[in-house]
Amino acid sequence: MGRIGKVSGNDNKVEVINSLYIVKIGGNVIDNSENLHNFLKDFTALDGFKILVHGGGKVATQLSETLGIEPKLVDGRRITDIETLRVVTMVYGGLINKNIVAQLQRFGTNAIGLTGADGDFIRAKKRPVKTIDYGFVGDIDENSIKSTNLKSLMDAGFTPVFCALTHDGEGQLLNTNADTIASALAVTLSELYQTTLIYCFEKKGVLKDIDDEDSLIQEIDPQQYEVLKTQQIIHSGMLPKLDNAFTAIACGVKAVIIGHSNDLGKLKHNKPFGTLLSKSK
Repeated sequence: MGRIGKVSGNDNKVEVINSLYIVKIGGNVIDNSENLHNFLKDFTALDGFKILVHGGGKVATQLSETLGIEPKLVDGRRITDIETLRVVTMVYGGLINKNIVAQLQRFGTNAIGLTGADGDFIRAKKRPVKTIDYGFVGDIDENSIKSTNLKSLMDAGFTPVFCALTHDGEGQLLNTNADTIASALAVTLSELYQTTLIYCFEKKGVLKDIDDEDSLIQEIDPQQYEVLKTQQIIHSGMLPKLDNAFTAIACGVKAVIIGHSNDLGKLKHNKPFGTLLSKSK
């Protein structure tokens, strides 16, 4: 199952390393049923161990409005009061998560839907109040991931599907950024697997011109990233994603790919897609 051998130590023993894909999909994929269907087929076709992490899409906002709960956003970040937490728990951990799990079962992936509270897999701390009170939002710290528990689950033949919910160990669920969950999983599990982190969204990858899909930057290393930032080619909302990605690489993740959800299937045929972020050459 995606195994790679390498010589370890002075006794020439071969240490077996398993490959692991951690794939995160955003709301724009979830909101389009055809794109989600095709993506999940391609995800199923990936060899080796794999974990899927998903966000929430528009459903939580729509349900909040139906229930008369006004969504509160600051700089694009959701304020999670207790009523909103109830909604996102229903939508993220229930409707969306179980729909994805059911479709994966249809395609032959023995998926198991999870929050961070299940199996005590991911703990977080409630974000401290500074200038803004984000409510029941969780920040993941070091040693948050129970990697050996996850390994046992995957060794038993299950494919974890995590939604954007964690817990604090004191009985409180927390709304947690899905990108952050995916990155934290990748960093922690890179100690056990040769891990590739993949962010799938609605663009081909990192673009020189956000309005030109043909301006794809195929590969970026840390030095090139600094140049692209200085030249203002990469800016705004893409910066936090890439900062997290290069931090993950520095912490042991093999590579990070940012690309269109429709192109995930290319990995099965060893064809590159999207933007590859890697260590310095």
